[in-house]
Amino acid sequence: MSNTLQDIKMDENEFWKIIAMFDWECEGDDEDVLEEAIGYLSQKSDEEIFAFEDILSKFLYNLDGIEYAKNIGEYAYVDEEEFFSVDTFLYARCVVVANGRDFYYEVLKHPEEMPKDLEFESLLYVANESYERKNDEEFDYVPKYDYETFSNEEKWKS
Repeated sequence: MSNTLQDIKMDENEFWKIIAMFDWECEGDDEDVLEEAIGYLSQKSDEEIFAFEDILSKFLYNLDGIEYAKNIGEYAYVDEEEFFSVDTFLYARCVVVANGRDFYYEVLKHPEEMPKDLEFESLLYVANESYERKNDEEFDYVPKYDYETFSNEEKWKS
């Protein structure tokens, strides 16, 4: 039995395999960085594209907490009185996931390892772009986890 693209189901290993396809030699041009991964994911079933989005949402949700937010550099969370960009923090969490499995699990255990003053918002659009390329229609899917900043209430308790 051959392993075609459709035979491989989306799980955490497949997710990280797709993340590893990012071409960092094209850094500065996010479209080029993501092209191979989007091309690959767009060959998958709609359910697998949705599963990719669900896995991404879980990983971003897991990093949504005060200890991570305090370690993102210039715009780090200080307290409720100081300005804090919820978007900058989300995009910093994207950097963690975009850097692969080992880095993700290292940062998950050690929030002080959060990347400083880096963002990779484009990660949020991988499933979206893949779905739209495959189906020529809008990606209208709500992932299992809300990854917007402050969604993981347990990790925001001081």
